[in-house]
Amino acid sequence: MKQQPGSAAMPGTLATQDCGACPIRHRAVCAKCDGDELDRLQQMKSYRTWAPGETIALEGDTLPFVGTLVRGCATLTKSLEDGRVQMVGMLMPSDFVGRPGRSAAPYEVTAVTDTTLCLFERQGFERLIADTPHVSTRLLEMSLNELDAARDWMLLLGRKTARERVATLLGLVLRRAATQTAPLRAELPLGREAMASFLGLTIETVSRQISALRRDGVIEVAAGGRTILCPDFATLRLAAGDNDNAEQIFPD
Repeated sequence: MKQQPGSAAMPGTLATQDCGACPIRHRAVCAKCDGDELDRLQQMKSYRTWAPGETIALEGDTLPFVGTLVRGCATLTKSLEDGRVQMVGMLMPSDFVGRPGRSAAPYEVTAVTDTTLCLFERQGFERLIADTPHVSTRLLEMSLNELDAARDWMLLLGRKTARERVATLLGLVLRRAATQTAPLRAELPLGREAMASFLGLTIETVSRQISALRRDGVIEVAAGGRTILCPDFATLRLAAGDNDNAEQIFPD
């Protein structure tokens, strides 16, 4: 995808939202920060929003910022030598973008919906984590959770059936983006083609499995096909082939 002008530049919009009122702070990199640490982050941060389809970071390019996804959804893709592109991840609210100590973006990051990031200039953030234990510890926890989730995703691609793969992805979205508790309800950010790429399936297979899950009462699909409701999350977990201890594929 062609990079949008200035997509990897630090934004000019200064932050106005109080960190204490942030809706995703309890899961973000700043979750364990105390008052002084939050004040320091507040002074450093800024917000930027990308429209659907805009490139947030281009694979291999210098990424001058790191940050937390506050709203929306973005995809991570990797290009092969022959031009093929594979979707390798999906970012949702509270996920971290960028890596301290690494200046180049390892993946292309593309906004799927209107996507807002809370951004920090990379070098300034690196200096911050050097003397802010709560931030560095939380970043390590998030990195380890991401590693566990990646290993579980290897299991999904290698061993799970088509039904289990689709149910797993729907469960991930519902757990991370649900707007109510009973039944769980969320807008599906990915279209069938993107879901198929992510899950290693065909578009037709994804559509058939969603129809089957709906027919079996595991999920409900609102008009338009993008709003998913789940009356019983435990039933969806069973359809995904997960047991009660399988939490990493749905990280907090």
